[in-house]
Amino acid sequence: MRFLRGDWSVRRLITDRRAGRDGLFTGRATFSPGEDRSLAYAEEGELRYGDHVGPATRRLIYRADGELLDVRFADGRPFYRLDLRAESWDAEHPCGADLYTVTGRITGPDEFTELWHAGGPAKDYDLATTYTRVTGDRRP
Repeated sequence: MRFLRGDWSVRRLITDRRAGRDGLFTGRATFSPGEDRSLAYAEEGELRYGDHVGPATRRLIYRADGELLDVRFADGRPFYRLDLRAESWDAEHPCGADLYTVTGRITGPDEFTELWHAGGPAKDYDLATTYTRVTGDRRP
């Protein structure tokens, strides 16, 4: 969890095949210490999707569970399990009949990526996100 703590710039490319449009989210995310061996994730920025341009936010909770992180939505519902012991990880999240899959990779001491695919009867899109630690906030 020490790796994640701090402020990150976020750039997320969206490829939505079902809607036939692309998008871009740019903003900032903060992993801050929470209760009970957890990190509170807060993301804020601007979403450009088709003709829409506007603010966007996301909140998650990362809670230590042994050597894994249990990632939950802000309301406590389970999202996925994250294993940062290696420099890459894979996980899944079922959402009704659709399935979200993620491949993550630590690409340097101050950068990581996540590639999400959402597929199924209601969804067909990819999210390619790069997180870069904000300069001056490097954690040991």
